Parts: sequence; C-alpha cells; structure tokens
Amino acid sequence: MSAKKILVADDDKVTLETLGAQLRGVGFQVVTAMDAMQAFMIAQRALPDVVVLDIQMPGGTGLDTLKRDTLKRLRTSTKTQAIPVIAISAHPKLGPQATALGAVEFLAKPVDFARLRGTLDRLLAPPPEK
Repeated sequence: MSAKKILVADDDKVTLETLGAQLRGVGFQVVTAMDAMQAFMIAQRALPDVVVLDIQMPGGTGLDTLKRDTLKRLRTSTKTQAIPVIAISAHPKLGPQATALGAVEFLAKPVDFARLRGTLDRLLAPPPEK
C-alpha cells in the first residue's frame, strides 16, 4: 500500500517544515503550500488524503477559503469531495467557526503532533468490515 498523502498549508515556514518532517518521519507523503490559493490549487492537482490547513494565511485566510467556491467545488467533485480538512491556528477561539465551516477537526498551535497523528490515524483508518 502506498503512503497516504497529506497536504500541509501554513504560511509559517517553521510550522510547515516541522509538521512536514514529523509526518514524513512516520511514513506519510507530504506536499506543502504557503498560502491559501496555492493550497487549493495543489489539492485539486495532488488529491491528498487529508488537508492540514492554517486558517490564517495570506492569499485569503483559511476561513475565507473554507467559504470559497473553490472548496465547494472540491467538496462536490467526485475526486475530492471526501478529502477531510484539519484546521490549525494559533487562535483557539476560531475552532468552532472552522468546524462549522466544514473542518473535521481543529488543533491549536503549536500543534501537538501526537494529537494530529491520532486524528490522522482515525481519519485514514480503513472502514471496519461488516
């Protein structure tokens, strides 16, 4: 089975590099973006298994991009509709808004990698056999 692909989108280079290295270290394939528009262009092309999205970035805030038609198209496209988005931010008060807009999970920065890994494992686990 091939490695699961995670798109990490964050304008903070240290966060981007740290999360990328941690995820690669446990066997994920990682693609990165440094702004919201680039994130959604990459998502359309790379079709990641999960998107980890900083909800405050240049190129439109992540919350704005969660509202944009681009994400709506990703959600309704048969290729991308099931891609879960994990929202991250240094502002914990944004969590409820992010999940209300469609993020499956919200994690405050600095991101607790064990918690992120647990969320990814849950999201990417094969469905139980019936």
